Amino acid sequence: MSDDRGAPPGIHEVEVRGVRLRFAAAHMATIGDDLEPLHGHNYSVSCRVTGDLTADSWVIDFAVLKRLCRAACEELDHRFLLQARSALLDVREESGSWLVSYRGRAYRFPSEEVAALPIENTTAELIARWLWERVALALREGGHDGILRLAIEVEEMPGQSASYRGDLRR
Repeated sequence: MSDDRGAPPGIHEVEVRGVRLRFAAAHMATIGDDLEPLHGHNYSVSCRVTGDLTADSWVIDFAVLKRLCRAACEELDHRFLLQARSALLDVREESGSWLVSYRGRAYRFPSEEVAALPIENTTAELIARWLWERVALALREGGHDGILRLAIEVEEMPGQSASYRGDLRR
């Protein structure tokens, strides 16, 4: 069986990575009932979409996909990534600062330097999911209805990455 262009059935995918799909950020994840020391990474992001071809044989323009993914990365760039829903940290915002405390350790971060993420932990896995949600929303709002699946991969350092994948048609 083939499609209306004579090609055998298959899946079309588009991927962008590298070029400005990066962000530098600080964080301190919780592991078990402990808190990592404050540290940072130069994260790299890749984004893959699976979908139907448009009438002019595109899944999506590479430039559009890069722009949407880059916009999400820019929200995190040069910020402290705060796990605002942490079960272990005492987190609150007051007087233009985020206050974070854990077992006698206390931190104060200027609000404008914090990306307060609605996640439980600042692991690469949950950062990938947060980015996925941002890009998925932008694809829906942009009318990219032919895209079926989205995958986001976040690399903390070479050889160390996590990803989140999901269907866009739910």
